[in-house]
Amino acid sequence: MAGPSRLHPEDRADYEAVLDLALGAADVRGALLADPTGRAAGRLRARALADTDGITAAAGDAYDAYLALRSAAHDAPRYRASEGTLVPALLVLTPLVAAVSAAVLLLLGYALKLTDTPDALPGSLVTAGWVLALVAAVSALAGLVALVGTAVRRHGGPPSAEHVEQARLAWHQALLDHGLLPHLRRHIEEDPFLSSSPPR
Repeated sequence: MAGPSRLHPEDRADYEAVLDLALGAADVRGALLADPTGRAAGRLRARALADTDGITAAAGDAYDAYLALRSAAHDAPRYRASEGTLVPALLVLTPLVAAVSAAVLLLLGYALKLTDTPDALPGSLVTAGWVLALVAAVSALAGLVALVGTAVRRHGGPPSAEHVEQARLAWHQALLDHGLLPHLRRHIEEDPFLSSSPPR
C-alpha cells in the first residue's frame, strides 16, 4: 500500500499561498479576531506548516494526479527529440529514390529491347527495375504504417500546459477544502483563546 503523498519542495510556495487563502476564509478570520495580539494566527500558520505532509495527504488524489501530469509534460521534449531521428527521413526518401531508379532502369531496359540489342543487358535492366519498383512499394507501405503510428501516438501524447494548470488548480481546491480548512478549524476549536467553548 502506498504511503501518504508528500509535498515536493517545488510545491511549497503553492502550499503556502493556499494556506494564506485558508487563513483568510470568513469563519477562520472571524475566529482569529478573538485574539487582538495576532499571535493565534501565527500559531495556526506554524502548525499548518509543521503538518505539511499530513495536510497534503488529505488532498492526495488530486496532488498525485497533478504530479503525474506535470511529470508527463516535463518528459515530452525528450519524446519530441527522439522523433527527429534518421528513420523518418529514410522512410520518406527510400520510396522516392527507388521509384525514380525503377522508372529509369525500366525505360532503358525496354528501350534497349526495342533496338534488338543482342547481349543480356536489357533483360538485366528490366529485372533490376522491377526489383526497385517492389522496394519502392514496400518502403512506401512501411512509411504509411509509421505515419499512422506517429499520428496515434501524438493523439494520446503528452498533456498540454492548460491541462497541467487545471490539475494544479484542482489540487489547490482539494488542499483548501479537504486539508487546510479542516486542519485550521480543528485547531481553532482546540485553542483556548479562540474556541467558542470555555477552556477546560
